[in-house]
Amino acid sequence: MAKTILAIITSFGLAACSSGGFSPSEDQVYAPGIKPQAKAVDGLVVGHRLMAAGEYELALDAFSRAAGEQGMTVDVLSAIGTANLGLGRLNQAEKQLREAIESDEAIPETWNNLGIVLLEQGKTAEAVQVFKRAYALDNGESDAIRDNLRLAIEKLEQSAYAEDNEDQEYKVVRRGSSEYLIRQIP
Repeated sequence: MAKTILAIITSFGLAACSSGGFSPSEDQVYAPGIKPQAKAVDGLVVGHRLMAAGEYELALDAFSRAAGEQGMTVDVLSAIGTANLGLGRLNQAEKQLREAIESDEAIPETWNNLGIVLLEQGKTAEAVQVFKRAYALDNGESDAIRDNLRLAIEKLEQSAYAEDNEDQEYKVVRRGSSEYLIRQIP
């Protein structure tokens, strides 16, 4: 028994004396160190990946980093507004998305997301107009924008009859990295 214990202690002692010792090996599982000369991944790319994973707060941080590197471009404003929409910060999202659509470079998804924000805030008539613009800019190719427009029009028509009818409930559903869809709750 004593010989076995002595053999184990000796083998551990000799292992520490080997060329590898107790330091990490080449095939280590530790996080890599910092590479000062390496280029960082674009904050917009990182942010969109985080949005797809449902990590809106982290995405907002990545988009803010992108704003520091690129300035407040249309893409950055739209991305920040979309992240705020995902976080439920409707007033902030509205402000940023409105700023983004002021540019001619605004994409239909930005208009769609602004429509979602307006609809969530109860500004149904304006949301219908924004969805129409998004649908026109998209040449009617997006099913999500078409469905949002249809539901917004339906909600607008129902609001005229709300005194007689029970209000329908809707929820916002995220599709893709920056596209939102309105669904009717059964």
